[in-house]
Amino acid sequence: MVILQAAGGANFMFLILMLGLMTFIFWQNISRQKQERKFAESLKKGDRVVMKSGLHGRIAELTDTSIIIETMAGKLMFDRSAVSLEYTRKIQKIEEAK
Repeated sequence: MVILQAAGGANFMFLILMLGLMTFIFWQNISRQKQERKFAESLKKGDRVVMKSGLHGRIAELTDTSIIIETMAGKLMFDRSAVSLEYTRKIQKIEEAK
């Protein structure tokens, strides 16, 4: 009897641990999505950006869902979600340091 009760307690603790881990991961994902949404809304004409594909350029035009960037090769249209938050922030920090 004692052995069965101990095994049941271990399963319960494992379940609690897994729920806690899943909640933490879910919360981190929601926080990240909020950051990216706020970043995409703050973009304006003339900002220098880096796309997730690695393409660098300046914003020429903006719409609600798309962005047109100007590069040395010409103008290209992307979804707003294609702008990389991390790489664009790195480029902005480098430009501010100059």
